[in-house]
Amino acid sequence: MVELWFAFADGKIYLSHEGEQTDWMKNLRKTDSVSARIDRVKFDAKATIVGEGSSRELGKRALYEKYYKSASKEVIDDWFELSTVIELTPLQAQ
Repeated sequence: MVELWFAFADGKIYLSHEGEQTDWMKNLRKTDSVSARIDRVKFDAKATIVGEGSSRELGKRALYEKYYKSASKEVIDDWFELSTVIELTPLQAQ
């Protein structure tokens, strides 16, 4: 089990990790199917390591504002400079 900070935005869940690529992050590059649990809710999702763009910006802002407060884009960019942002898209139950 890996414990991570998370935030919700636009129906997706965003995670971040600072530092070197871990084994679980390397696994995401091989397969994007993940199982996750938040509190007592378990779900399957598609995981994407997001590069530059609107998903990364949305994830960074959601994460920062959940754990801190509103801040300028410059402050948030600085905070996430060395971080990887992961986007989880929950899958619909079949």
